[in-house]
Amino acid sequence: MIKPIANWGNYPVIESNEESFVFDEQLDALISKEQPFIARGNGRCYGDASLADRTISTLKFNKILSFDAASGIFECQSGITLDQILTVIVPQGWFLPVTPGTKFITIGGALASDVHGKNHHVDGAISNHVLDFDLVLASGDIITCSPSVNPDLFEASCGGMGLTGVISRVKFSLKKIETSFIKQKQIKAVNLQELIELFDTYKDYTYSVAWIDCLKKGEHFGRSILMLGEHASVSELGESQGINPLKLHGNKQITFPINMPSWVLNQFTVKAFNFLYYGKNFKKEINNVVSYEPFFYPLDKVLHWNRLYGKKGFVQYQFVLPLDAKQGLIEILTRISDEGLGSFLAVLKVFGKQESMISFPKEGYTLALDFPVRGNLLAFLDELDQLVLKYNGRLYMSKDARMKPEMLVAGYPELEKFKSIVKKYNPYGKIRSAQSDRLLLTDTK
Repeated sequence: MIKPIANWGNYPVIESNEESFVFDEQLDALISKEQPFIARGNGRCYGDASLADRTISTLKFNKILSFDAASGIFECQSGITLDQILTVIVPQGWFLPVTPGTKFITIGGALASDVHGKNHHVDGAISNHVLDFDLVLASGDIITCSPSVNPDLFEASCGGMGLTGVISRVKFSLKKIETSFIKQKQIKAVNLQELIELFDTYKDYTYSVAWIDCLKKGEHFGRSILMLGEHASVSELGESQGINPLKLHGNKQITFPINMPSWVLNQFTVKAFNFLYYGKNFKKEINNVVSYEPFFYPLDKVLHWNRLYGKKGFVQYQFVLPLDAKQGLIEILTRISDEGLGSFLAVLKVFGKQESMISFPKEGYTLALDFPVRGNLLAFLDELDQLVLKYNGRLYMSKDARMKPEMLVAGYPELEKFKSIVKKYNPYGKIRSAQSDRLLLTDTK
């Protein structure tokens, strides 16, 4: 069925023939067709990574294959979402080893993006917890990959944006929990310098993330709220929480009904939001015990929140800089503030050590920001790219919708090795996306 599709940023939008499958044999038949394609999960990557003239949706390929509740080993088809997995594992005393800020992504998409969470500095990316997976190549052959079996293909597929093949089955290990609650600590930082000091002070916390006011200037430049968390034990719960410590928490959701007019998002509304958000914490420090839902997935309560940015959509810009490049954070935030392009979502995290072929994380600070598509935005982001490169950083392909090939080359030192593996297993570029063509990753020469 040919229809317009877009990923979560609603930019770009393309016409695509979207096909789906339920059984392995149907996937084989779809792959055997001559037309190029890219596999697509729930479309929660932000840019054009899972967009193509022909897409193969994995969403109906979503069965649980096995779950060892004693050892915490979970095996499933690639189209199952993290939300569906959580409903099964949490009541049994297990949690996802790594989760991004939405539970509405597929496990196949999570692996293809090698997603990270608030605990990367402790637990690494999702690939650290994958025992093995099956990959259906462009030829139709099925190859099992693990850190020790076909390790080159394993590493190139983790963060490889689906270009090595269609991930069909994933087996991974879970995190043991006593309760479905999080012991949370929130600390207000008066500026960016204090925030960085707080990250260092609380580096032993499993989960840490900060919201930043990226428009504030002067002595309060980079004022923030640091959010820390640990899985709560039964003894740390309140009386009502302890009645059912592993309960699944209610998914009370509201729907953002329409695309907002583009003029609604401007420097003044973002400043007003930032003032209210920073001011909601009346105390310097707040400690409480909350459900895992608001801690990990606060935006999932608002369905279609991406409509806030209007019909033209938005670009999420996420980069990582080394730990010793704090000046780079200052320069980039200053440039954003001077441009008046504040973001409602400005999230800072710390990455631990990770040396991978094509995965995004590396030790340092990662900042994610949302910008509505308008005016000279793309030219401005080209300017930010140069600052990111100046401080030896790189961009996240799963969020990207516009970077130039030379930016990718400069940011990923093992890119040529990755491209050679893609060409080995996908020699004629049959598996390709709008992003891979733009970034020259599926060159068939």
